[in-house]
Amino acid sequence: MSFGPFLLLALMEGMVMAAVLALTAVGLSLVFGTMRVVNVAHGEFFMLGAVIAWFVADHLGGAAWMNFAVALVVAPLVVAAIAVLADRLVLRRLNYEPEATIVATIGLLYILQQAALSLFGPDARPVPAPFELRLQLPWFGWSGYKVFVILAAGAILLAVWFLMTRTRAGLIMRATQIDRDTARAFGIDTDKVYALVFGLGAGLAALGAVLVVPIQQAHYLMGGDPLLLSFIVVIIGGLGSIRGTLVAALVIGLSDGVIAMFYTATLAKILATLLVALVLVFRPQGLFGAKA
Repeated sequence: MSFGPFLLLALMEGMVMAAVLALTAVGLSLVFGTMRVVNVAHGEFFMLGAVIAWFVADHLGGAAWMNFAVALVVAPLVVAAIAVLADRLVLRRLNYEPEATIVATIGLLYILQQAALSLFGPDARPVPAPFELRLQLPWFGWSGYKVFVILAAGAILLAVWFLMTRTRAGLIMRATQIDRDTARAFGIDTDKVYALVFGLGAGLAALGAVLVVPIQQAHYLMGGDPLLLSFIVVIIGGLGSIRGTLVAALVIGLSDGVIAMFYTATLAKILATLLVALVLVFRPQGLFGAKA
Protein backbone atom coordinates (compact mmCIF):
# COMPACT_ATOMS: atom_id res chain seq x y z
CA MET A 1 0.00 0.00 0.00
CA SER A 2 1.03 3.60 -0.56
CA PHE A 3 1.26 6.21 2.19
CA GLY A 4 -2.38 7.33 1.92
CA PRO A 5 -3.99 3.95 2.73
CA PHE A 6 -1.51 3.39 5.57
CA LEU A 7 -2.44 6.77 7.03
CA LEU A 8 -6.15 5.98 6.69
CA LEU A 9 -5.67 2.65 8.48
CA ALA A 10 -3.69 4.37 11.25
CA LEU A 11 -6.43 6.97 11.73
CA MET A 12 -9.13 4.29 11.84
CA GLU A 13 -7.23 2.31 14.46
CA GLY A 14 -6.64 5.55 16.36
CA MET A 15 -10.38 6.23 16.38
CA VAL A 16 -10.98 2.89 18.12
CA MET A 17 -8.41 3.75 20.75
CA ALA A 18 -9.81 7.27 21.15
CA ALA A 19 -13.35 5.93 21.66
CA VAL A 20 -12.34 3.51 24.44
CA LEU A 21 -9.97 6.04 25.97
CA ALA A 22 -12.69 8.69 26.04
CA LEU A 23 -15.01 6.36 27.98
CA THR A 24 -12.31 5.53 30.50
CA ALA A 25 -11.04 9.09 30.87
CA VAL A 26 -14.53 10.61 31.22
CA GLY A 27 -15.10 8.33 34.20
CA LEU A 28 -11.87 9.56 35.78
CA SER A 29 -12.74 13.18 34.98
CA LEU A 30 -16.21 12.86 36.54
CA VAL A 31 -14.74 11.51 39.77
CA PHE A 32 -12.18 14.28 40.04
CA GLY A 33 -14.52 17.02 38.90
CA THR A 34 -17.22 16.14 41.44
CA MET A 35 -15.28 14.60 44.34
CA ARG A 36 -11.80 16.14 43.91
CA VAL A 37 -10.44 12.60 44.28
CA VAL A 38 -7.52 11.41 42.15
CA ASN A 39 -8.52 7.78 41.67
CA VAL A 40 -5.29 5.84 41.13
CA ALA A 41 -7.28 2.58 41.09
CA HIS A 42 -9.24 3.64 37.98
CA GLY A 43 -7.19 1.36 35.70
CA GLU A 44 -8.03 -1.63 37.89
CA PHE A 45 -11.74 -0.96 37.47
CA PHE A 46 -11.04 -1.12 33.72
CA MET A 47 -9.22 -4.41 34.23
CA LEU A 48 -12.08 -5.83 36.31
CA GLY A 49 -14.54 -5.02 33.53
CA ALA A 50 -12.44 -7.01 31.05
CA VAL A 51 -11.93 -9.95 33.41
CA ILE A 52 -15.63 -10.15 34.29
CA ALA A 53 -16.47 -10.03 30.57
CA TRP A 54 -14.19 -13.03 30.04
CA PHE A 55 -15.76 -14.85 33.00
CA VAL A 56 -19.27 -14.30 31.60
CA ALA A 57 -18.25 -15.38 28.08
CA ASP A 58 -16.44 -18.46 29.41
CA HIS A 59 -19.15 -19.68 31.80
CA LEU A 60 -22.45 -18.60 30.24
CA GLY A 61 -22.20 -21.06 27.38
CA GLY A 62 -24.48 -19.23 24.94
CA ALA A 63 -23.90 -17.65 21.56
CA ALA A 64 -21.09 -15.10 21.33
CA TRP A 65 -23.49 -12.17 20.85
CA MET A 66 -25.57 -13.21 23.85
CA ASN A 67 -22.51 -13.62 26.08
CA PHE A 68 -21.28 -10.19 25.02
CA ALA A 69 -24.67 -8.55 25.64
CA VAL A 70 -24.82 -10.03 29.15
CA ALA A 71 -21.23 -8.95 29.87
CA LEU A 72 -22.01 -5.43 28.64
CA VAL A 73 -24.68 -5.18 31.35
CA VAL A 74 -23.22 -7.28 34.17
CA ALA A 75 -19.58 -6.11 34.17
CA PRO A 76 -20.27 -2.35 34.59
CA LEU A 77 -22.88 -3.04 37.30
CA VAL A 78 -20.56 -5.32 39.28
CA VAL A 79 -17.62 -2.93 38.97
CA ALA A 80 -19.81 0.05 39.91
CA ALA A 81 -21.03 -1.85 42.99
CA ILE A 82 -17.43 -2.58 44.02
CA ALA A 83 -16.57 1.11 43.57
CA VAL A 84 -19.55 2.23 45.68
CA LEU A 85 -18.52 -0.22 48.40
CA ALA A 86 -14.94 1.12 48.29
CA ASP A 87 -16.27 4.66 48.61
CA ARG A 88 -18.40 3.81 51.64
CA LEU A 89 -15.76 1.73 53.41
CA VAL A 90 -12.64 3.77 52.61
CA LEU A 91 -12.97 7.17 50.94
CA ARG A 92 -15.87 8.44 53.04
CA ARG A 93 -14.04 7.54 56.25
CA LEU A 94 -11.11 9.66 55.04
CA ASN A 95 -13.49 12.59 54.41
CA TYR A 96 -12.20 12.67 50.81
CA GLU A 97 -8.93 14.36 51.82
CA PRO A 98 -6.80 14.58 48.63
CA GLU A 99 -3.54 13.18 50.01
CA ALA A 100 -5.22 10.42 51.99
CA THR A 101 -7.42 9.30 49.10
CA ILE A 102 -4.42 9.03 46.76
CA VAL A 103 -2.74 6.64 49.19
CA ALA A 104 -6.01 4.77 49.74
CA THR A 105 -6.67 4.28 46.02
CA ILE A 106 -3.09 3.06 45.53
CA GLY A 107 -3.85 0.42 48.14
CA LEU A 108 -7.14 -0.37 46.41
CA LEU A 109 -5.24 -0.78 43.13
CA TYR A 110 -3.07 -3.55 44.58
CA ILE A 111 -6.01 -5.22 46.35
CA LEU A 112 -8.05 -5.42 43.13
CA GLN A 113 -5.07 -6.51 41.07
CA GLN A 114 -4.09 -9.31 43.43
CA ALA A 115 -7.72 -10.39 43.82
CA ALA A 116 -8.00 -10.75 40.04
CA LEU A 117 -4.73 -12.72 39.96
CA SER A 118 -5.92 -15.06 42.71
CA LEU A 119 -9.41 -15.64 41.27
CA PHE A 120 -8.75 -15.65 37.51
CA GLY A 121 -5.06 -16.56 37.23
CA PRO A 122 -2.11 -14.95 35.42
CA ASP A 123 -2.97 -15.94 31.85
CA ALA A 124 -4.36 -13.60 29.22
CA ARG A 125 -7.92 -14.64 28.37
CA PRO A 126 -9.48 -14.15 24.90
CA VAL A 127 -13.10 -13.06 24.55
CA PRO A 128 -14.90 -13.80 21.25
CA ALA A 129 -16.35 -10.83 19.38
CA PRO A 130 -20.17 -10.77 19.32
CA PHE A 131 -20.24 -10.95 15.53
CA GLU A 132 -17.91 -11.56 12.60
CA LEU A 133 -18.03 -8.84 9.96
CA ARG A 134 -15.25 -7.58 7.74
CA LEU A 135 -15.51 -4.34 5.80
CA GLN A 136 -13.65 -4.53 2.52
CA LEU A 137 -12.22 -1.19 1.45
CA PRO A 138 -10.37 -0.72 -1.86
CA TRP A 139 -6.99 -0.96 -0.10
CA PHE A 140 -7.56 -3.28 2.88
CA GLY A 141 -10.14 -5.08 4.96
CA TRP A 142 -11.17 -3.83 8.42
CA SER A 143 -13.08 -5.34 11.30
CA GLY A 144 -16.74 -4.37 11.42
CA TYR A 145 -16.65 -4.88 15.18
CA LYS A 146 -14.24 -1.94 15.52
CA VAL A 147 -16.83 0.26 13.82
CA PHE A 148 -19.33 -0.97 16.41
CA VAL A 149 -16.92 -0.02 19.23
CA ILE A 150 -16.65 3.55 17.91
CA LEU A 151 -20.43 3.91 17.52
CA ALA A 152 -21.22 2.31 20.90
CA ALA A 153 -18.70 4.51 22.73
CA GLY A 154 -20.15 7.57 21.03
CA ALA A 155 -23.68 6.61 22.10
CA ILE A 156 -22.58 6.05 25.71
CA LEU A 157 -20.73 9.37 25.83
CA LEU A 158 -23.83 11.11 24.42
CA ALA A 159 -25.87 9.51 27.22
CA VAL A 160 -23.37 10.79 29.80
CA TRP A 161 -23.63 14.30 28.33
CA PHE A 162 -27.43 14.10 28.50
CA LEU A 163 -27.26 12.90 32.11
CA MET A 164 -24.97 15.73 33.16
CA THR A 165 -26.71 18.57 31.31
CA ARG A 166 -30.39 17.64 30.95
CA THR A 167 -31.40 15.73 34.09
CA ARG A 168 -31.99 16.55 37.74
CA ALA A 169 -29.33 14.02 38.74
CA GLY A 170 -26.78 15.85 36.60
CA LEU A 171 -27.82 19.18 38.13
CA ILE A 172 -27.27 17.77 41.62
CA MET A 173 -23.86 16.40 40.61
CA ARG A 174 -22.83 19.76 39.16
CA ALA A 175 -24.07 21.60 42.26
CA THR A 176 -22.03 19.28 44.47
CA GLN A 177 -19.01 19.85 42.23
CA ILE A 178 -19.25 23.64 42.51
CA ASP A 179 -19.74 23.86 46.29
CA ARG A 180 -20.14 20.80 48.50
CA ASP A 181 -21.08 22.74 51.64
CA THR A 182 -23.74 24.87 49.94
CA ALA A 183 -25.21 21.80 48.24
CA ARG A 184 -25.42 20.08 51.63
CA ALA A 185 -27.08 23.17 53.12
CA PHE A 186 -29.79 22.89 50.46
CA GLY A 187 -30.54 19.32 51.51
CA ILE A 188 -28.44 17.38 48.99
CA ASP A 189 -26.99 14.16 50.39
CA THR A 190 -23.46 14.76 49.15
CA ASP A 191 -22.17 11.45 50.52
CA LYS A 192 -24.71 9.60 48.37
CA VAL A 193 -23.81 11.76 45.37
CA TYR A 194 -20.12 10.96 45.84
CA ALA A 195 -20.79 7.23 46.08
CA LEU A 196 -22.90 7.25 42.91
CA VAL A 197 -20.34 9.35 41.00
CA PHE A 198 -17.50 7.03 42.06
CA GLY A 199 -19.58 4.06 40.91
CA LEU A 200 -20.47 5.79 37.62
CA GLY A 201 -16.82 6.55 36.88
CA ALA A 202 -15.81 2.95 37.54
CA GLY A 203 -18.74 1.65 35.49
CA LEU A 204 -17.70 3.75 32.48
CA ALA A 205 -14.17 2.33 32.69
CA ALA A 206 -15.64 -1.18 32.81
CA LEU A 207 -17.82 -0.43 29.77
CA GLY A 208 -14.74 0.63 27.83
CA ALA A 209 -13.01 -2.59 28.84
CA VAL A 210 -15.93 -4.81 27.75
CA LEU A 211 -15.95 -3.07 24.36
CA VAL A 212 -12.22 -3.45 23.80
CA VAL A 213 -11.58 -6.92 25.25
CA PRO A 214 -12.62 -8.80 22.04
CA ILE A 215 -9.85 -6.82 20.32
CA GLN A 216 -7.31 -7.31 23.11
CA GLN A 217 -7.37 -9.96 25.85
CA ALA A 218 -8.36 -9.88 29.51
CA HIS A 219 -5.36 -9.89 31.88
CA TYR A 220 -4.88 -8.92 35.50
CA LEU A 221 -2.11 -6.42 34.60
CA MET A 222 -3.99 -4.67 31.78
CA GLY A 223 -5.02 -1.65 33.91
CA GLY A 224 -1.69 0.17 33.70
CA ASP A 225 -1.91 1.68 30.21
CA PRO A 226 -5.56 2.82 30.52
CA LEU A 227 -4.72 4.52 33.82
CA LEU A 228 -1.67 6.31 32.40
CA LEU A 229 -3.44 7.42 29.21
CA SER A 230 -6.54 8.50 31.14
CA PHE A 231 -4.43 10.73 33.37
CA ILE A 232 -2.70 12.15 30.29
CA VAL A 233 -6.06 12.87 28.64
CA VAL A 234 -7.61 14.42 31.77
CA ILE A 235 -4.58 16.63 32.45
CA ILE A 236 -4.42 17.86 28.85
CA GLY A 237 -8.17 18.41 28.57
CA GLY A 238 -8.50 20.00 32.00
CA LEU A 239 -9.33 18.34 35.31
CA GLY A 240 -13.10 18.01 35.62
CA SER A 241 -13.84 19.18 32.05
CA ILE A 242 -15.75 16.54 30.09
CA ARG A 243 -15.48 18.54 26.85
CA GLY A 244 -11.71 18.83 27.31
CA THR A 245 -11.47 15.12 28.08
CA LEU A 246 -13.24 14.20 24.83
CA VAL A 247 -11.05 16.51 22.74
CA ALA A 248 -7.86 15.30 24.39
CA ALA A 249 -8.90 11.63 23.98
CA LEU A 250 -9.43 12.22 20.26
CA VAL A 251 -6.03 13.92 19.91
CA ILE A 252 -4.16 11.27 21.90
CA GLY A 253 -5.97 8.36 20.25
CA LEU A 254 -5.41 9.55 16.67
CA SER A 255 -1.81 10.59 17.27
CA ASP A 256 -1.08 7.28 18.99
CA GLY A 257 -2.54 5.36 16.05
CA VAL A 258 -0.50 7.29 13.49
CA ILE A 259 2.79 7.29 15.43
CA ALA A 260 2.47 3.60 16.36
CA MET A 261 1.80 2.71 12.72
CA PHE A 262 4.79 4.56 11.25
CA TYR A 263 7.22 4.44 14.19
CA THR A 264 6.70 2.66 17.53
CA ALA A 265 4.05 2.61 20.26
CA THR A 266 6.74 3.60 22.79
CA LEU A 267 7.45 6.82 20.91
CA ALA A 268 3.73 7.63 20.98
CA LYS A 269 3.68 7.29 24.79
CA ILE A 270 6.84 9.44 25.10
CA LEU A 271 5.35 12.23 22.98
CA ALA A 272 2.07 12.11 24.91
CA THR A 273 3.97 12.45 28.19
CA LEU A 274 5.96 15.35 26.74
CA LEU A 275 2.71 17.04 25.75
CA VAL A 276 1.48 16.69 29.35
CA ALA A 277 4.67 18.36 30.58
CA LEU A 278 4.19 21.27 28.17
CA VAL A 279 0.56 21.70 29.23
CA LEU A 280 1.51 21.69 32.92
CA VAL A 281 4.18 24.34 32.29
CA PHE A 282 2.26 26.71 30.02
CA ARG A 283 -1.39 26.03 30.90
CA PRO A 284 -1.61 24.16 34.22
CA GLN A 285 -5.44 24.09 34.21
CA GLY A 286 -5.47 22.19 30.89
CA LEU A 287 -6.89 23.21 27.54
CA PHE A 288 -10.48 23.57 28.75
CA GLY A 289 -10.09 23.63 32.52
CA ALA A 290 -11.02 26.61 34.65
CA LYS A 291 -8.38 28.55 36.56
CA ALA A 292 -8.34 27.96 40.30
